[in-house]
Amino acid sequence: MEEWGDERSTGPDPAQTTPPEPSRLARAARIAASASARTGRVVARGGTSAYTGARRFTQSGGARESGLSRLLELHAFNTAGDAAFAVALAGTLFFTVPTAEATGQVTLFLVLTMLPFAVVAPLIGPFLDRFRRGRRWAIGATLATRAFCCWVLAGAISDSSPPPSFYFAALGCLVASKAYGVTRAAAVPRLLPPEFTLVKANSRISLTGTGAAAISAPIAVGAAAIGAEWAVRYAAVLFVVGTVLAILLPAQVDSSEGEEKVDLSRIATGAKKGISISRDVVNALRSNSGLRLLSGFLTIFMAFTLRQPPDSMGWGGSATILLGLVIGGAGAGNTIGTLIASGGKSRRPQRVVIAVLMLDVAVLVVVSVFFTWWTAVVLGVTVGLCQSLGKLSLDALIQRDVAERVRTSMFARSETLLQLAWVIGGLLGIGLFSIDATPRIGLLVVAAILVGWLAFVLMRANAQPVLKPSANPGQRPTAEHSTN
Repeated sequence: MEEWGDERSTGPDPAQTTPPEPSRLARAARIAASASARTGRVVARGGTSAYTGARRFTQSGGARESGLSRLLELHAFNTAGDAAFAVALAGTLFFTVPTAEATGQVTLFLVLTMLPFAVVAPLIGPFLDRFRRGRRWAIGATLATRAFCCWVLAGAISDSSPPPSFYFAALGCLVASKAYGVTRAAAVPRLLPPEFTLVKANSRISLTGTGAAAISAPIAVGAAAIGAEWAVRYAAVLFVVGTVLAILLPAQVDSSEGEEKVDLSRIATGAKKGISISRDVVNALRSNSGLRLLSGFLTIFMAFTLRQPPDSMGWGGSATILLGLVIGGAGAGNTIGTLIASGGKSRRPQRVVIAVLMLDVAVLVVVSVFFTWWTAVVLGVTVGLCQSLGKLSLDALIQRDVAERVRTSMFARSETLLQLAWVIGGLLGIGLFSIDATPRIGLLVVAAILVGWLAFVLMRANAQPVLKPSANPGQRPTAEHSTN
């Protein structure tokens, strides 16, 4: 018994037993889990704050009550999808194939997409006039078309030699994107809050789109790292969401009460019958056409040129980084212009729109003579800034001088005209690059064209307007355009 008792007494005492030390792996796992949890809480709070701030921005100033906030949300998904689509195509056509193959593929792509649009663009406005009582469905159709085309592209974009369906699907995306711009511009006046001007509403729409594109582009880049087709599928999902939001827009978007059609051919011929359009609006359209032509040219010409930057630019780094700097500069300029227009209170948009054309042409002339990588970035910033201020000034003039019953149709026609000017500039870029023009020669050619265009705009702007008596007593006469 004593031996048995001794055996029990010599065993370990449960009360005095200490748990074993955790291993280093267990401690590291516990620390990682704790850090992940804290990071997740921070990201969640940041995401919630960003979402709340975005909602507050889109709904402030009566935008929620008028329905403008819904259009802002729709436009955010539209621009996010466009950014993803651009990332996928840029990665496929410009950076994943040898230079010799890329030149032929990109040229074919631009010809098959832009040249048909040059024919289709003048028809988009009149065609969409048929949807004046169904604008929600027209906007939704442009987004749904892009969703379908992106899904088709996802099956062809990974091929080393894209099939014809690739180019036709890309054409569908681009044409539908331009049609969206027309339909959206026609819907904005129907959703204005009482305290909003049209230029303020368009500034807010532009800022919303810029923010959405800035968020979407890195996500698209991450998807493209897996495969370019995933970036296109991501764009398709965004366009599907945009389609649903378009259908859920307020019913007043479809209203066409009190509207009439406006025919720009009457402006060109100086006809005195029907609705008159002020000379300021016509000058703004001409100025914006020059701004868009330069934008289209630089977009295409620089995309080719900066693939292999010439030694004269003095750039010794990556071509992708340089292209990103130029594109980023244009985006920054666009945002700065939008902020200036949104915060400023200029009462003379007719002067602003001509001043930005003069600035654009002056900087273009200087850069064409002193062409280096940093002057190319300066040109990108200037073009973005001037295009933003020019377009917003045009919007303000249309709001001020065009009768409400024809204002929506005027927006549709002006948007189509500006998109066509961009296409012409892009085709000019293709032509100059195809004949192996150096960057300096290409810029000088476009500078000469725009100097002549600026002289024409200034000549017409300084001509004496023909005043048409106002139908309402006390209202200032309307300056009617005449080419006589």
